[in-house]
Amino acid sequence: MGVNLRDLVIRREIEISDLQGQKLAFDAYNIIFQFLATIRQRDGTPLKDSQGNVTSHLSGLFYRITNLLLEGIQPVFVFDGKPPQEKASVIEKREQIREKAREKHKEALAKGDHAEARKYGQQTSRLTQDMIRESKELLSAMGIPWVQAISEGEAQAAYLCRQGLVWGMVSQDYDSLLFGTPRLVRNLTISGRRKKQQTYIEIKPELIDLTETLNKLGLDVTSLIKVAVLVGTDYNQGVKGVGPKTALKIVKEKRFDEYKDQIKNADKILALFQKPPITTDYNLEWNPPNTKKIVNIMCDRHEFSKDRIETQIKKLTTAKQKATQSGLGRFI
Repeated sequence: MGVNLRDLVIRREIEISDLQGQKLAFDAYNIIFQFLATIRQRDGTPLKDSQGNVTSHLSGLFYRITNLLLEGIQPVFVFDGKPPQEKASVIEKREQIREKAREKHKEALAKGDHAEARKYGQQTSRLTQDMIRESKELLSAMGIPWVQAISEGEAQAAYLCRQGLVWGMVSQDYDSLLFGTPRLVRNLTISGRRKKQQTYIEIKPELIDLTETLNKLGLDVTSLIKVAVLVGTDYNQGVKGVGPKTALKIVKEKRFDEYKDQIKNADKILALFQKPPITTDYNLEWNPPNTKKIVNIMCDRHEFSKDRIETQIKKLTTAKQKATQSGLGRFI
């Protein structure tokens, strides 16, 4: 769900080519959920092999990430660890939403309404431990590094960015800014022409520069966190009746403490953003793809077309070479 900061931040549309030569940290759960939601059949069911194993996430990782590599982007994926206890209620709410969507999806299928079925089917995505394990395995086979976070993947990705190990991070959630990522890229893996109801829209990547946004708002990162906590985050419900603009006014007028008694564990929630658990146990190496391993995962296990996979591996090999070339990039 994330925090609602859309109307406060400065979002700039960019082209994928602007990111050529850059290393980017991907919020793995966030991006894989995108693949599970969007890579579906006409009736809203995910891609599956003959054994009933969901393969939408593998398709997204293999094909779309190869395309990003062809654009000269070097990705690293950061996986969530154990979520903070304060996130339990939002996790429960997400499961309730999924359960309702499953019921609606079944009803739509029974009626033969494929448009309705697809809409609700996209809301039923569940990321299992087997999917996570196999996603890591495929990334390693593709020669793409991944990092296992202690807790929040967004916090770990933001740390990599602040350390200068990557240029920016990729996620749909504005929470990343609260963890201090200098640059947030949205819509990168869903950019392109997309159907919305009866028409098509063009979705472009967006770049959010944290310093630019903070300067516009007249805040520092700690103050931005306070704005978010007033509005509501994955860790708290926020203050009733307080939206982003009202929260901004309260914080700028230094009246945040007046509302703390309405926010359960306010200081602890602030600390979750300011001092999240971080690991330094990682090795960011981009290696050549392992063709045999990729074929084993995609074709032998999950029945993807071997001809198509091998053709894509050739593109991947070319892409890995291109991604190591530095690009000027308009926003560097």
